[in-house]
Amino acid sequence: MSLSKFVFEKAGWSYEGGLPAGVKKCVLVAAPHTSNWDFVVARLVFNFLGANVKMLIKKEAFFWPFGYFLKKMGGIPIDRSKKNNSVDQIAKLFQEHDELIILFTPEGTRKHAPRWKRGFYFASEAADVPIVLGYVDYKSKTGGIVPEVFKKTGNMEADIEAIKRFYHKYSGKHPEHGVH
Repeated sequence: MSLSKFVFEKAGWSYEGGLPAGVKKCVLVAAPHTSNWDFVVARLVFNFLGANVKMLIKKEAFFWPFGYFLKKMGGIPIDRSKKNNSVDQIAKLFQEHDELIILFTPEGTRKHAPRWKRGFYFASEAADVPIVLGYVDYKSKTGGIVPEVFKKTGNMEADIEAIKRFYHKYSGKHPEHGVH
């Protein structure tokens, strides 16, 4: 057992679920994201469940020596300038890899965000990969990945609202900042 798993379990946390069967590429939505600790817990859970997640980070952050550590943690540099379409860059990444799980926190902030960023949905559509839902819940000290893909209807607004409703039952470290 790894040290991180040992500490995680000794702190009373557990994890459940896993990637849907046969899914090698997906957009993994993680919520709630109310503190940096939500991210740390979710990242541990995803690792324990065998999800080798990657995160998109602005290319400017990849300077020495931090760039080395960002890449080791799963960071992928992305050019967010206006002349480069981020969604196209993400779709190309999916085309270039046989297996790729890109983590998105659509709240876009650790404060309450009634309107989520839609990049995860656009990326899923452009790359023709499924959306999978991951979560943390401080009330039950559980984190997980729903073991089935989210069924998109083609109506982005309705789908995002359905995803947000799914997350209503989970509480981040600061629940007042979570999905309402």
